[in-house]
Parts: sequence; C-alpha cells; structure tokens
Amino acid sequence: MTAEDILGPHPQVSHFFGQWLQASDGQTAKSLLHRTLIVNSAVASDPIPAVRALIKKHHASEGKLKRLQAKREALIKLGYTRAAQAVQAFPVSEITRKGNLAEVILAEYLLAQPGVQVPVYRLRYNPNTDQSMKGDDVLAFEFNQKTVRVIVGETKYRGTPAIAAIRDIGDALTASHKSGMPASLEFVADRLYEEGNEELGNKVSLCTSLFAEGRLQLDFAGLLVSTTGAAACVERAEGINLQRLVIISLGIDQPDMFVQNCYNGLE
Repeated sequence: MTAEDILGPHPQVSHFFGQWLQASDGQTAKSLLHRTLIVNSAVASDPIPAVRALIKKHHASEGKLKRLQAKREALIKLGYTRAAQAVQAFPVSEITRKGNLAEVILAEYLLAQPGVQVPVYRLRYNPNTDQSMKGDDVLAFEFNQKTVRVIVGETKYRGTPAIAAIRDIGDALTASHKSGMPASLEFVADRLYEEGNEELGNKVSLCTSLFAEGRLQLDFAGLLVSTTGAAACVERAEGINLQRLVIISLGIDQPDMFVQNCYNGLE
C-alpha cells in the first residue's frame, strides 16, 4: 500500500495545491507512509489570498458574515464598542488560528480528489471561536457504488517540528480506530439534516450500519504543518499501529508569519 492509495495522487498544476506545493511519497524507517509537501519555489504567485479564502469558507457562510457585521454595527450605534469588537467570525488567539489553519488545509487537500466530500465545515459550528473544537479534526467521505470510504483526519501545527506531534496524531487516530466509528459522524449527519440535506445525511448516518457489516473502508490521515524541517521530523518518528494511515508533512518557511498573513484582512 502507498500514500496514494489513501490520498490519491497529488493534485495537478491546474489545482491550487498542485501549483503551490510539490509532493513526494515514501515510507519511513518505521514503516509510516509519508507524503512530503514542500512549497514549489518555481511558482511566483502568492498563495496567501487563496488560503485566506479557504479559511473564510470554513469558518462562516456569507450570510453569517453579513449578520455578524450588522450586529457589530448595531452595537456600535448603541455605544457598546467593546461588545462589538467581541463579535468575531474568526479566531483571534494565535494558537487557535494555527490549529484551524492546519484543519482547513487537510480538509481542502482531501477535497482535491474527485469523489471525496467534506459535507460539513465544522468550524462554522464552533460555539467559541477562540477555542479549538472537540471531535475529529476532519471527516471526509467517498460514496460510490462499490464501497463507502471515510477518511478520519488529525492535524497538528508546530512552529518548530517535534516528534511528539506525530505521536499525538497517532494517539488520536488510534483512539478513533479503537472506538469503532469516528466520534463526529453523528455530528455531521445532524448538521446535514438540519440544513435540509436529508439524502446526504442518510448516507452519512448509514456508515454505522455499513461498518457493522464490514462494508465500510476507514482510512486515516495525519498532517503536520511546520517549518521546512517537518519532513525530517516525520522520518524520525516512531511507528503507529494503524494499517491504513498516511502522515503528511507540510514544510513552510516562517510558518508563524504565514499564518498571521493568512488571517490578516479577514473580517
């Protein structure tokens, strides 16, 4: 088995990720499937506007953004300036911003493959914008005639790459595997039913029965976003006892500054 069996091929240059990033697949000394992503230095275009748009999409719909803006304006008119400043669609906390960015990148990277769906942008449902959400970082689905596949994703952002981050990814995904079904499965189904998307909600909810019947494929993907030393960190990591797991490393020069620039200008 290879990383491509779980992630599919790296997107073509016609896709944003294919332009921004170069990929190479391999296996570590501890038998971890590893896809290395590095910035394509030959591309002159700035990736920040595209990543900023993805952050915006995952955190709030256009309707929600308009409602929040109207709420801020009403509070300001009433003289509640500080209360207006607290009405935010996007996190202010640097820790939360970094973690959310990693989630968004993994979700969108999986979505680049034909047939893969992320039916619910979970960050839109975070009751506390400045805190990380509980549950699976990413749940992606692939529905076709032969089989149904669920990809469970776990992400970590580290300003300095650390092997402990890979261990944390492995622990979270192993716990998800041992529990049988992803913890957030019903959360996704419930949101779809609430949105009136009963057909897709039924497909997601049916995954529990398919799993019990041995007809559900569960795959696992971990993502470490860090400096250009991210790949070397993964290569030194210990093995993880999951058969269908791939670890992705995304190495960015000055990642903290990258995160800051991606969130700047979001309103």
